[in-house]
Amino acid sequence: MKNIESGITTLYQVASRAGVSPATVSRFLNGTAKVSDDKRRTIERVIDELNYKPNRLAQSLKMGSTNTIGVLTQSLESGYFNRAMVGIEDAVKASGYALLIMSGHWHADEEAERVELLIGRRVDGVAILTGNMSDKQILDFSRRVPIVAFGREVQGERTQAFCLDNYGGACEAVEYLISQGHRRIAHIAGPPDHRDARERLAGYNDTLAKHGIPSDPRLVVTGDFSESSGLLALNSLLVANVRFSAIFAANDLTAYGARLALYRRNIRVPEDISLVGFDDLESSMYTTPPLTTVRQPLYEVGTGIGRRMLAMLGHQQPAADVPGLSLVVRESVRLV
Repeated sequence: MKNIESGITTLYQVASRAGVSPATVSRFLNGTAKVSDDKRRTIERVIDELNYKPNRLAQSLKMGSTNTIGVLTQSLESGYFNRAMVGIEDAVKASGYALLIMSGHWHADEEAERVELLIGRRVDGVAILTGNMSDKQILDFSRRVPIVAFGREVQGERTQAFCLDNYGGACEAVEYLISQGHRRIAHIAGPPDHRDARERLAGYNDTLAKHGIPSDPRLVVTGDFSESSGLLALNSLLVANVRFSAIFAANDLTAYGARLALYRRNIRVPEDISLVGFDDLESSMYTTPPLTTVRQPLYEVGTGIGRRMLAMLGHQQPAADVPGLSLVVRESVRLV
């Protein structure tokens, strides 16, 4: 018999071939019908023989669910966000959900507009990967759709949020540099309006103070978490002729830019300057030399977001615990 891809005719054809009513086939496909094992096997066999493809849109309209989860990320080009999105996808795909992804580009107004678009497309929930929207905006959106937000502490009836210990990770990075004999440690910070950047800067300052090392404002240069800002920040440090033996970069991308600036001036890493990043992007183990960095469990962050979302949507899920940060020691720091 000729294969028919979709439509009501095929539903009747499946029912006729299987010897059941069209309503039984429909309820079977929706998971709302209890049938005997023999009848279930018969329906499944006929569906396979006819290559029947259920009309997902019609099913979603009936059931009030589109089986889609919106994801608001900040940049589709970033390895940081991509790794987390892979984790979300892996966590939800077995439950039949697909992702609808949009970017906010670190602009609160654009982020809010994107969430509005996602809700307008009837997503079942929205995952938010950091950003600059206010907690109030997120709580307002959660009245319309469940939300799981990363990098925040806001909680509500239909909002779950969690963040990692950026402060503790920064402390560990600077502690390691101090343990290797470094006292003049420069910091390429992230944007001051970004929570993660502020916490990492605080960890840097507090760890220096803990060891009685005076804080020198000339050693702190602000970047924007991009490679180019790392290059520019390092150039400004060198032009200022300020002495330092190590650099703690606010993220790995910034460290990559700093590394290029050092290379162009024939300054060796780690022989002349030691370098530590933050994130542990996959490419960091392939830099020259491989980068010592604070590992953020980005894939596990994504699976944690996905599991929390499924639980909010009524699916039983295992605990969504996310491991803490840890320092990954490679070859970009030397003992002085």
